[in-house]
Amino acid sequence: MLVPKKMAKGNYTLVTEFILLGLTDLPELQPILFLLFLVIYLITMGGSVGMMLLIRIDSRLHTLMYFFFASLSCLDLCYSTNVTPKMLVNFLSEKKIISYAACLVQCYFFIAMVITQYYMLAVMAYDRYMAICNPLLYSSKMSKGVCIHLIASPYVYGFLSGLMETMWTYRLTFCGSNIINHFYCADPPLIRLSCSDTFTKETSMFVVAGFNLSNSLLIFFISYIFILIAILRMHSAEGRHKAFSTCGSHLMAVTVFYGTLFCMYVRSPADKSVEQLKIIAVFYTFISPMLNPVIYSLRNKDVKQAFRKLIRRNVLSK
Repeated sequence: MLVPKKMAKGNYTLVTEFILLGLTDLPELQPILFLLFLVIYLITMGGSVGMMLLIRIDSRLHTLMYFFFASLSCLDLCYSTNVTPKMLVNFLSEKKIISYAACLVQCYFFIAMVITQYYMLAVMAYDRYMAICNPLLYSSKMSKGVCIHLIASPYVYGFLSGLMETMWTYRLTFCGSNIINHFYCADPPLIRLSCSDTFTKETSMFVVAGFNLSNSLLIFFISYIFILIAILRMHSAEGRHKAFSTCGSHLMAVTVFYGTLFCMYVRSPADKSVEQLKIIAVFYTFISPMLNPVIYSLRNKDVKQAFRKLIRRNVLSK
């Protein structure tokens, strides 16, 4: 076992680095898990970067809906990159150490990007509401300026909220064990390690997570209630099919993302086992970012046409 590196202060010592135990402590599984999560990460990178480039290259995809897709792809890539590289290194390393500062940075970006994705998915629902329920006013109401604000606002709010939550974590004192039974620095296992009063931090985490989850879901549900009403009023079967098609990929992404995070935050960290937290974390940290580009590309006719056009252009140019 590694000896915790600590700094003396008064009658106790402060932790200056943490040890990440990862998904498992079985040595024979480390290379297998390394390859598995490397493949997942490469698929996530390829899908996210490919989606952003395709939207950038094809002029037919220069609409607000696809700008949202590109922003979501960027979030997925950053979300996964915040955790995966360090995790991959730890699979092949005996010293699975992360510094206190790096741990706080990882916490910050994780919280910031989760909250940003809450509201990015919510404004995407609002965009679909405007497109389906107010098609004649869509171009005027969803102008370039509105588009910029709708994309930028989740980032600004998410990263400010993440900073506030990270400051509460920074105020905690870690003077006992420095072993985190997780594969990245997350608030729940860190709270368990703290030797100071965690009531304020736990309350803040629960309130912020509950507030943002319920607010973003409220926007989502209200938007889709009006969307469903508008679709049911359509006389054309083709129109209803097109409307459901444009909303289907968004609904699938919302289900995967919100479902796993809901399991993570609906109860206090003390109510869940560490292994349960790890399993949930694998879904929202790796599976959801990997699936989103696949969901949005395979279920979207315009994206598939743009991809075929790009392939044909590259083949003919050789």
